[in-house]
Amino acid sequence: MENEFQIQNIFYLLGLFFLLRGTFYMVKQQNAVIIERLGKFNKVSKAGLHVKIPFIDRIAGNVNLRVRELPVEVETKTKDDVFVKIVVSVQFFIIDAKEGVKDSFYELNNPEQQIQSYVFDSIRSEVPLMELDDVFAEKEKIALAIKNELSDTMRQFGFDFIKALVTDIDPDAKVKHSMNEINAAKRMKEAAKEEAEAAKIRVVAAAEADAESKRLAGEGIAQQRIAIANGLKQSVEEVKLAMEDHVTSQDVMNMLFMTQHYETVSKLGDNNNSTIFMPYSPDNVGDLQMQIQSSLIAVEELKKKKKQQTKS
Repeated sequence: MENEFQIQNIFYLLGLFFLLRGTFYMVKQQNAVIIERLGKFNKVSKAGLHVKIPFIDRIAGNVNLRVRELPVEVETKTKDDVFVKIVVSVQFFIIDAKEGVKDSFYELNNPEQQIQSYVFDSIRSEVPLMELDDVFAEKEKIALAIKNELSDTMRQFGFDFIKALVTDIDPDAKVKHSMNEINAAKRMKEAAKEEAEAAKIRVVAAAEADAESKRLAGEGIAQQRIAIANGLKQSVEEVKLAMEDHVTSQDVMNMLFMTQHYETVSKLGDNNNSTIFMPYSPDNVGDLQMQIQSSLIAVEELKKKKKQQTKS
């Protein structure tokens, strides 16, 4: 009898345990529990401790209310007939409301698969209208189009979307190789242009420097000749003044030529390593003087003729 009583107590405690377990249930933070009563939706329970009727109410499912991310890889073709793989990361969550949780649990059998289908449809309607370069430049536009389409369509099923991110755009390997070659050719072309421009600048600078050097040399020779002429003029005047006007300018010039001749011969003789053959007679100095004067007179005559032709 005592053993039977103990067995009854054990069954009673077990029954009480299962009764309490079937009555109380706990929901974790950022989760929601769907409660069905006799197979029909009854309520949505949020975080905390809750009570249900044992054997009548049951927990049909647990819904995650956190923000989730779903990566989707899509292969499509651009407007310029290039196949690309585009990876889109979709950030979504279940609307934290009774109807939102209920719809997300009951309306769609496989919500993630449904989201992927909408992403495929959105990308394959946007990317074929763009060329490959535009796909890279306007990926934000693609992401916004995906997000808007998903939000408009999936909100009726209890889902909302934070953002869609285009995380990768991967063209075919041959296309990437061709693009790299095109970029390399463009850079080489720009480098060649810069090198040609630098060479041009160097040539122009050298030409300008040479021209400036010649100009300065010419100015130096001109200044030297002016100084010589002024010196000769001053010497003639001083000699005439010293001789008390008993000599003419021609006599003074002859004397200066003679003096200059001997000074030149003397300077050439100082160089012991050189041998120079030249006339030594003083008459030669007079001949040289006459030749120079004749040349100067001829030049003056040519100038006068040109002036007369210009006036006529």
